[in-house]
Amino acid sequence: MTRRTAVWTLSGALAVAASAAAQTPAPRVVKYHATIADVKYVYGVAPPVARLQPGDVLETNTLDCFGDVIRKPGDALSLVKGDNPLTGPFHVEGAEPGDTLVVKFLELQLDSDQGVGAFAPGFGALSTTFYTPMLNPPLPERVYFYPVDRARNVGTFQAQDSRFSVEIPLSPFIGCIGVAPPLGEARASVTPGEWGGNMDSPEASPGHTLYLPVNVAGALLYVGDGHAVQGDGEVAGTGLEIAMKVRLQVDLIKKKAIRWPRFETGEELMAVGAYRPLDDALRIAFTELIAWIKADYGLSELDAYELLSKVAHIRVSEMVDPNYVVIAKVAKKFLPPRKQ
Repeated sequence: MTRRTAVWTLSGALAVAASAAAQTPAPRVVKYHATIADVKYVYGVAPPVARLQPGDVLETNTLDCFGDVIRKPGDALSLVKGDNPLTGPFHVEGAEPGDTLVVKFLELQLDSDQGVGAFAPGFGALSTTFYTPMLNPPLPERVYFYPVDRARNVGTFQAQDSRFSVEIPLSPFIGCIGVAPPLGEARASVTPGEWGGNMDSPEASPGHTLYLPVNVAGALLYVGDGHAVQGDGEVAGTGLEIAMKVRLQVDLIKKKAIRWPRFETGEELMAVGAYRPLDDALRIAFTELIAWIKADYGLSELDAYELLSKVAHIRVSEMVDPNYVVIAKVAKKFLPPRKQ
């Protein structure tokens, strides 16, 4: 009798949950298609291409970091109109400075059967750059094409100085996602900072939620720079660059301000630092993670500092852009219960 009662109680609970889910309206879907004619090359205040309500799902597309113009052997980087063309901006109704924009990554689909990689004079972690001038000659320009098998989720690297080739498992993410910066600034699409931007972080992918500070009315969200896969550091300056279809859901946390971007999953907290030199980017990431733990989990700064010294992980997302990006991570299993 007790067992049957338990079964019927569970069945009733499931029926109630199913009924509630059926009564919950599906989120509104806003669709927008970007072309090379309407992309942007800065994060800043600009007329929005569409307006979103908190809770809306955005379905849009992004061009690759070269604007989809590098298509075949012989195509040179001189064809590129601008680096990292951005789709947007998207105005989020009700977003005001002092709020936090919430972006949930729902789905990313590769929008091409070919990706591109390249390095060029004056760019890359192992090259003479504007920030690290040297007397030796710069590296030459090289462009690599990567056939992509979307059904098998692999891309193929082909060496140019030998016959070696290898398949690379793909793990798509958005390289550029950010909002209009504070103080009325417009920042180049290749630059990461406290507004997000060109973070080149694999965490910008399904299963993760991104938090961004709102600096202007409407937040003005931009996305771009799809990567089929990328190694930590993006050392030569590009991931496997590819056009992408993007599905995101936006929301707002009113009257809660953060200073730098944050990522979260069900298992981890992740704080972003974007600056030069690399050690300052790391310091930003860890001080932000400590502040998050103190505010939401109740540990003191010094206790959190000591704990992170034992259990934290670090990703150097990229060290080739005008600012470097470090992500400091901690598993939630090492933290106290979240404060209510």
